[in-house]
Amino acid sequence: MTIPKLGLGTWFIDDDKAAEAVRAAIEIGYRNIDTAQAYGNERGVGEGVRTAGVAREDLFVSTKLAAEIKDHDKAVAAIDGSLEKLGLEYIDLMLIHSPQPWDHFRGGDYADGNRQAWQALEEAHGAGKIRSIGVSNFLEPDLENILEHGNVTPHVNQILVHAGNTPTELIAYCQAKDIVVEAYSPIAHGEILTNRAVGAIAEKYSASVPQLCIRHTLQLGTVSLPKTANPDHMRANAEVDFTISDHDMETLRDLTEKDYGDSAVFPVYSGT
Repeated sequence: MTIPKLGLGTWFIDDDKAAEAVRAAIEIGYRNIDTAQAYGNERGVGEGVRTAGVAREDLFVSTKLAAEIKDHDKAVAAIDGSLEKLGLEYIDLMLIHSPQPWDHFRGGDYADGNRQAWQALEEAHGAGKIRSIGVSNFLEPDLENILEHGNVTPHVNQILVHAGNTPTELIAYCQAKDIVVEAYSPIAHGEILTNRAVGAIAEKYSASVPQLCIRHTLQLGTVSLPKTANPDHMRANAEVDFTISDHDMETLRDLTEKDYGDSAVFPVYSGT
């Protein structure tokens, strides 16, 4: 199936609360659910998917291979581990979570390890365990390594994209290679909420800042993955049926806002 353009991110949703959040999202109308081995909530997400009362083939479920796994055999075991934890017969999309282990994010040479992990994903894809395969947090050189040595072009690159951090060159590169870009943290992990310039633009469209930010990522041609366990926020995040003008899109694209506050302790927000 085609990846639904709006999905539910589940980072920081505890395993014992994930099923309820997923069921709520699906009841509201979400059909794209994103998790990861690193989130520690695959079991709960899978339960939510299985008990939501919507046919499995109508849902798009993604997970991610732990960033530390840069070995073929360990990747094979981890893929099977995700299937078991989720309790699903297949996964719609599985990604390599990062080109480097988190302790070495944006450092070190893990090209061979990524090729090994990718081979394991390709094998699972060929066996029908995973419907589509991709990567996350990959820059151009990381992608070129896979494109040069792999047999399957990554279907997806899931990257940090939000007003204030719009990697236009990387997005264009991916789109030119027919790699779908998924935007995680489209609301900048909440830090963009107090930005006055973004607030002023949102007001023009009678939209909230989160709605404007989600719409921005959608108009960039990406799949947007806002994270929330709050059903009211889920509903509001899906109400983005408006069009941002070219001028305002340019303003949002050119904005630089990369202060993630306390969240800067996480590698993806560290600025490296």
